[in-house]
Amino acid sequence: MKNSKNYIKYFASLLMFGMNGIVASYIHMNSYEIVLTRALIGSLLLIFIFIITKQRVRLLDNKKHLLFVFISGIAIGISWMFLYEAYRQIGVSIATLACYSGPVIIMILSPILFHEKLTLQKIAGFLSVLIGMFCVNLQALNEGGTTWGVLCGIMSAVTYAIMVIFNKKATSIKGLENSMWQLIIGFLTVSVFVIVKQGFSITIEPNSILPVLILGIVNTGIGCYFYFSSIVNLPVQTVAICGYLEPLSAVIFSVLLLNEPMGPVEIIGAALIIGGAAYGELPKPEKGCILASKS
Repeated sequence: MKNSKNYIKYFASLLMFGMNGIVASYIHMNSYEIVLTRALIGSLLLIFIFIITKQRVRLLDNKKHLLFVFISGIAIGISWMFLYEAYRQIGVSIATLACYSGPVIIMILSPILFHEKLTLQKIAGFLSVLIGMFCVNLQALNEGGTTWGVLCGIMSAVTYAIMVIFNKKATSIKGLENSMWQLIIGFLTVSVFVIVKQGFSITIEPNSILPVLILGIVNTGIGCYFYFSSIVNLPVQTVAICGYLEPLSAVIFSVLLLNEPMGPVEIIGAALIIGGAAYGELPKPEKGCILASKS
């Protein structure tokens, strides 16, 4: 297959993103420190790839799009901090599913922001995700003490939606450069938060060094490079629908590798979220849309 390399890179990136929470569970640092090291290592790797591939910097070509990328980068930094805090509070599977309601927020706002028609199909997908969100978070809310974790998952979805919306508007800055600047700005955003909270002082325990490097180099740097370099060469339908392999794999990995429990109600909720989001984004035969990855 002519596009086989792009398919391999795309699916590999989704599985890498799906493993984020698993790798993070082996890092003995707080959520914002994990995000800081992840963004730093990932940024350095993408800068290196950008330089050796001799690409031209287009960030300053359009000041309006520069602002959009800047806002998008801030949003991704904040979204990651909420997401990794949710990992700690309510587990990888539920946190991932909560965050992945972000695309549905974009779907609902698209008629206002992008003048896209809100069809019955999209409304049905939105309602399915809402019901699914209630199912997967029902146990966490009933247990008490995890309300903060659920809120973090929801806020991760909201800030993810902001990231995608402004990223979509920055049409002149694409691919690897787009990902590189977002990681750099995201790193600077988290750096400010860390400095204000505790000063720029982070201690990495010896047994956390390897998972930190894996999360930064493989899951973030290589994952983002594979993702953004492959989607431009793949059918939009493939990118839109197969992108849901990421949250699905995250749930499966968390159950198999972390032994996170999922009861019948939570399983039904997971199916409703992933199925509803995929159905809402399912393009008509003559149309298609690309749904950006959250990770």
